[in-house]
Amino acid sequence: MFKGLLPIGSVVLLSGSTKKVMIIGVCQRGGNDPEKIWDYTGVVFPEGFIAPDKMFMFNNEQIEQIFAMGYQDEEQLAFKKKIDVVIENLRKA
Repeated sequence: MFKGLLPIGSVVLLSGSTKKVMIIGVCQRGGNDPEKIWDYTGVVFPEGFIAPDKMFMFNNEQIEQIFAMGYQDEEQLAFKKKIDVVIENLRKA
């Protein structure tokens, strides 16, 4: 399994779901608990963004399968190193 956060554009299947989700954001706050920080925000795939109430907040442990990895380059890899540390520190707090 992939370690740390997946890149934007990754397509995954969440546990208990039959519909794929594409990641459009990382380290997001919101949902029913505005103080909670989620690993990801996603939209249904292949439809994409439909409406704000059709977006999903979820965490790494909810991912059952990875179908596609999002684009990765030097900028994304540097960002991933930083955000993985931030997320780890937030979970310890």
